[in-house]
Amino acid sequence: MMYTRIFSAAVCTAAALYVASAQAQTAGVDLARSNNCLSCHQIDKKRVGPAFTVVAERFAGNEGAAAYLANAIRRGGRGQWGAVPMPAQPQVSPGDAQLLAAWILSLAQPQAKLESGK
Repeated sequence: MMYTRIFSAAVCTAAALYVASAQAQTAGVDLARSNNCLSCHQIDKKRVGPAFTVVAERFAGNEGAAAYLANAIRRGGRGQWGAVPMPAQPQVSPGDAQLLAAWILSLAQPQAKLESGK
């Protein structure tokens, strides 16, 4: 009986974490879509800019990566990913830039996180 309760609690916790993760991923895509990020980026394929998964893997485990990416979203960048510069996106609020950066970093594959020590 006690093991059944523990198992049930573990299953419920895992399900809640899965739902929260799925909701965060959906919110990230919606935020990227609403800020026109998907005009130049795709989640898993290069378009004009790099795929978000490639960005996530480059920065996986790097301290300060979220702040760096949020800053790059708002101020733009040049030379990090090739010849095409990323234009500044000042219409993206600092808070939304942080949320976008966190979402992008969450897309790193588990192997990339293991290799970086996370």
